Amino acid sequence: MDPRTAILDLLAQRDEGKTICPSEAARASGASMDTVRDEARKLVDEGEIVVTQKGEVVDLDGVRGPIRLRRSGDRR
Repeated sequence: MDPRTAILDLLAQRDEGKTICPSEAARASGASMDTVRDEARKLVDEGEIVVTQKGEVVDLDGVRGPIRLRRSGDRR
């Protein structure tokens, strides 16, 4: 499974507003965390997902520390 599919499939399995850790997508796809972050960045640019930290939407390029991924448009 490619990282993009892993991210979207894992999020589809979660209730609305729930998040996943990028490491879950890395494990599911067998990809590196860098590859998962690259795919997450593309999905953010396409408006499919948002990146959160401590429940707040953040810019993936400027964030440091643990992040979570959530479907775009989902309420927390």
